Amino acid sequence: MKAPAPKYAANDGVIAAAHAALGDMLVEATDLVGEVNLTVDRARLVEAMIALRDGAGLQYQALMEIAGVDYPERAERFDVCYMLLSYTRNHRIRVRVTTDEVQPVPSVTSIWPVAGWLEREVYDMYGVLFEGNNDLRRILTDYGFRGHPQRKDFPLSGFVELRYSEADKRVVYEPVQLAQDFRNFDFMSPWEGAQYVLPGDEKYVAPPPPPAPPAPPPAAKVEDKPAAAPEAKGAPTPATADQVKEADDSVKPVKARVRKPKTSDGPEDTGIGKASPDDGPAPANPDVVKKPRKPAKPRAKKGEGEA
Repeated sequence: MKAPAPKYAANDGVIAAAHAALGDMLVEATDLVGEVNLTVDRARLVEAMIALRDGAGLQYQALMEIAGVDYPERAERFDVCYMLLSYTRNHRIRVRVTTDEVQPVPSVTSIWPVAGWLEREVYDMYGVLFEGNNDLRRILTDYGFRGHPQRKDFPLSGFVELRYSEADKRVVYEPVQLAQDFRNFDFMSPWEGAQYVLPGDEKYVAPPPPPAPPAPPPAAKVEDKPAAAPEAKGAPTPATADQVKEADDSVKPVKARVRKPKTSDGPEDTGIGKASPDDGPAPANPDVVKKPRKPAKPRAKKGEGEA
């Protein structure tokens, strides 16, 4: 079963056709891992691109991508890579130029207008300058951003950090303040007993050992144990024991008015309203008027009153 997508054309004859079309503009040509790489002269990049687009046997009509690569150990540390696609031949190649932080690369926006956005991205991430790009601004980072994040010497934490200020009612930039140094790694496992001192360990001072508890007193003999004092009741008072005893003795006990426990529901058994022998006669209540009880009406006998 054949694949639904067509295969790419083979690389046979591509380097020979590039040599014929570019001539001395071609610096190096390689065929590695199934990809043709062409290194051209930076100053003649636009002329080389037109030859690759219109040359016989090449016809790379589309610019698919522009990417940057950083090699800090080189004098010209940056590679600017252009990925080209041939619609008619169904083939791809990569074209490469080298530069540094100062020397600009000619812009190819006159050939492919889409290169304007792609060159802005390489400028933003690597700081490569493009001569002829009329809108060379940052495209991914914020306004006023310092540095270029894709460079190998750019710190992982950046130079500044931003936050929203309630006082200024806007986003403000401040120098990065790290709680710890993220770039120091020793790759030693502390579970294997690594012999190193972590930052801040030198400030630690071991606390003194706690004092030993005092020895318990010897147990007293039973016959020598003094009698326990009576437990005081209530809050502490400055009065002496004799004064407290006299005050307790001066309080008269309250006599109960009910001499007989309640055994029925009748009021005569509760003691309420009855005068105690010790209280004397009960005072009369003028508000209470006792009504005289009416004599009972005699009932007529059976048979009386009948006619």
